[in-house]
Amino acid sequence: MSLLSETLPAGAMWSMRIPRHRSLVLTTRGAGANVSALFFNATQPLDRLNVPDTLKALHTAKIHQGHILMSDMGHAMVSVTEDSLGWHDPLAGHIDAEMVREKFGEHGYQQYRNRFYRNARDNFLIELGKHGLGLRDIVANVNFFSRVNVDADGRMSLAEGHAPAHASISLRTEMDLLVVLANCPHPLSPAGDYPSVPVQVEIFASEAPTGEDFCRNFRPECGRALALTERLFL
Repeated sequence: MSLLSETLPAGAMWSMRIPRHRSLVLTTRGAGANVSALFFNATQPLDRLNVPDTLKALHTAKIHQGHILMSDMGHAMVSVTEDSLGWHDPLAGHIDAEMVREKFGEHGYQQYRNRFYRNARDNFLIELGKHGLGLRDIVANVNFFSRVNVDADGRMSLAEGHAPAHASISLRTEMDLLVVLANCPHPLSPAGDYPSVPVQVEIFASEAPTGEDFCRNFRPECGRALALTERLFL
């Protein structure tokens, strides 16, 4: 039974302090979703997600099952325990207000009220402000449910049709975390209609990772990150 179950509408933002050893499950309600995410140590927010270090340690340019997202201080933040897609984007950053206007047109609050077109940058700022954080705390994020392809010349493009309805990813929290989510278009989304895919957010109890844990043993760097985090709770 879930400890919490909420629907994150298209364009919406979400944040929560989640204790260690919970399972955060995100599930798309339609095709083409994108959820931009930031992670912070709930008790020491200067220790936050470090995407470059994570990718370097994992020898990868994508996120999938078995991977552990790591912090500035080398701690394990979340482990990807289940994943129906096999590819989530850690490269492209997040969309801002100017990009939304260029891609989807002017759709402001004064005219459209709660149906106005939101963007991940402003959503991040709103949620971070609730926890005493702000613009300087926005770092490189992960985009769940999106895949970015890179050609031989380094040009990035969004893979269309990557995430069907009911795609899901399960993240085990390895420390007490502040999680910030923005259900907004990917920055490489093509111009056209503003995406409108809700995402289910659920939290379940989870067991601590054992010595045989898949994520712990995915790479030596994953085991070291978990061990370093476990020292915090001795």
